[in-house]
Amino acid sequence: MNNKKTNSRSAEVHRKTKETDIRVKLSLDGSGRSKISIGVPFLEHMLELFAKHGLFDLQVNCKGDLEIDDHHSVEDIAITLGHALVQALGDKKGINRYGEALVPMDEALCRSVIDLSGRFYLVYEVQTKRQKIGNFSVELAEHFWRSFSETAKFNLHIDCLRGRNTHHILEGTFKASARALRQAVELNSRVTGVPSTKGSL
Repeated sequence: MNNKKTNSRSAEVHRKTKETDIRVKLSLDGSGRSKISIGVPFLEHMLELFAKHGLFDLQVNCKGDLEIDDHHSVEDIAITLGHALVQALGDKKGINRYGEALVPMDEALCRSVIDLSGRFYLVYEVQTKRQKIGNFSVELAEHFWRSFSETAKFNLHIDCLRGRNTHHILEGTFKASARALRQAVELNSRVTGVPSTKGSL
């Protein structure tokens, strides 16, 4: 895996295995621009709105073994995005650390809460009925968030408080998580150093 620090709040990561070849460019202080090409249209849509609602500039290119299924691509994109987030955050000085968002999507209501603690923990309380949206395996939504938060080492709680339509539910979770992460990574002029009594995150 090749990593490239492009500036203090941006990163570029290239990860290549026998199953996938992925490049991710991430800027935390962007305007929501995205360019996503991964061969899984539904996940492309989710990452586009993740960038838009997080105000991140995001590029993701993935060539994966989709002839098998979408598992390797979804997992490895999340891992690569996690590495990019770690690099872009750097020492985490001056950030809010915590973020939360509650997002309605028609009949669905989704909540995401984040702590950029340096410790991984995922709680994913989301019930869906469909198994596939296009060529995207719905069960991989949880796996995406697990791989992302585990790689970037943060606490992530995602809950669907209500909802019936699987597309609406997953879209709500991505929007809520983007907005929660945006809040958590924001620089706060009142925060001196790292927001932890331990002195590190």
